[in-house]
Amino acid sequence: MNSKITRALQVFVKTVEAGNMSRAAEQLNMTASAVSQQITKLEQDIALGLFNRNTRKLTLTEAGEIYYASAVQLLATAELAQQQLEQLQHTPSGRLKIVAPIGFGGGLLSQPIKQLTECFPKVELQLTLTDEPFDIIAAGVDLAICIGPLHDSTLIARHLADWQLIPCVSSAHPLAEVAPTQPDALTGHTHIGHINSKRFAHTLTHEQNAAAYALDEPRLLVNNMQAVIQLTLDGIGYGMLPEPEVRHLLAAGRLKRLCPQWHLPHYSVYAVTPHRDAVAAKTRAAIDSLRSWFEQVSADPHLCVGEN
Repeated sequence: MNSKITRALQVFVKTVEAGNMSRAAEQLNMTASAVSQQITKLEQDIALGLFNRNTRKLTLTEAGEIYYASAVQLLATAELAQQQLEQLQHTPSGRLKIVAPIGFGGGLLSQPIKQLTECFPKVELQLTLTDEPFDIIAAGVDLAICIGPLHDSTLIARHLADWQLIPCVSSAHPLAEVAPTQPDALTGHTHIGHINSKRFAHTLTHEQNAAAYALDEPRLLVNNMQAVIQLTLDGIGYGMLPEPEVRHLLAAGRLKRLCPQWHLPHYSVYAVTPHRDAVAAKTRAAIDSLRSWFEQVSADPHLCVGEN
């Protein structure tokens, strides 16, 4: 509610309860003239008198009685709204809408979501997994996990992690038996890629001598990273897969890393929120939880976060 309107209603209600403007002015720490001006402005706005005035006491007109009852309700509603807004700012509560890439549903989000549900019982989570483009503002999303770089200046992006895409193949694929150390051995085999992979270079770099090798463009493009991983597991070809999402498959021997001394440029993960002056406590808590967990994933290469 507009603060000027709220203040005028407070003056009016206090005047009614105090019985005269002078006493109301003392209780409100205002001058009697300022109180009189507020009342006069209200009467002008509704084109009706609110008080029957005499030298000793103010009494309400019929319009004043109606207006007083409404003003009390409006002020109570405004106070409740203010309390709820303050709670949002200081205590994580309410519905938290999160959008993330489908691959993050394979285990990367389990720990931070568990922390949120256990530490903040008043938070209700709504998680949407998609690899399709979406409008954060139109969808009413509180927090989106996105792969950068980002170019929308109307959004706020907070860096969470830098991870690698690594060349992998099914342990049953012929390449797994050859275990090539040089990327030219991949020529002629089907390269499986995400449909958005054009945002990333398909050039491998040697970690020691910085030699570069340009891979063939993906022959099979898929719009879902989990499907890219599954097709790679099924032996269709080799894929450039996000290391944290396939760490458990490598540890279990279902996937084999190819050309271990070669790597692609890292990709960055961001927590993205609408451009607002203040971020609700529930969103801040989610960002802190995500950043803490992703830092652990980055620091410990043996920490398996996917499904077993």
